[in-house]
Amino acid sequence: MEQMRLNKFLAHCGICSRRDADRLIEQGEVQVNGALAKPGQTIMETDQVTVSGKLVKAVDRTVVLAFYKPLGVTCTEKDPHAEKIISDIIPYPIRVTYAGRLDRDSEGLLLLTNNGDLIQAMMRGANRHEKEYLVKVDKEITSDFLSKMSSGLYLKDLDVKVRECELEKVGKYTFRIILTQGINRQIRRMCAACGYQVRSLKRVRVMHITLGDLKPGEYCELSEADVMRLYQDCGIKPI
Repeated sequence: MEQMRLNKFLAHCGICSRRDADRLIEQGEVQVNGALAKPGQTIMETDQVTVSGKLVKAVDRTVVLAFYKPLGVTCTEKDPHAEKIISDIIPYPIRVTYAGRLDRDSEGLLLLTNNGDLIQAMMRGANRHEKEYLVKVDKEITSDFLSKMSSGLYLKDLDVKVRECELEKVGKYTFRIILTQGINRQIRRMCAACGYQVRSLKRVRVMHITLGDLKPGEYCELSEADVMRLYQDCGIKPI
């Protein structure tokens, strides 16, 4: 490894995002060779980096997990107010973090990996990676609702127009939707803009990875072929 910014190194190792890495550095949680790290610092391969006293090792093998996030679990690294977080229910020996959040009151597929570059590539909105959801609402779904939702709604509270998307009615109160961006609580905001409220929301696919037969709280490690396809679709080189 040539010189690399410390925040990028921490993200690459799957510790957290670059933004969260900067926050950890500012909070004095990161040390390089026993000394407190500084914002913007660069490191070499021979440097020893610790976070909260734990040694950070460079990624030598990319691990990607498909996890069925249950209802009530919060996507966060640390939150003293959260009843349950991801790390509470995934006893995996390698530290992994999530690529794209799911709300506490949503469930379904969450991808977790120890490769920060892959996380960044999967989350980058410009890449238009597909995410598919099954959604149940409080009122009967009409053709007008489907038309409005798919046409690219304007969200007044965020002052943003969302991208056009694919919708399919699969039941009286249930529809399938495919998004290519990651606005916070996007589906709930879109439904509210049409006068509907979401009763349940489940993510069933991220890119080519599906929820499959996983049950709430279960996870599995993706095959090498699936990981290589993620690299290819994200346009980055494998480790």
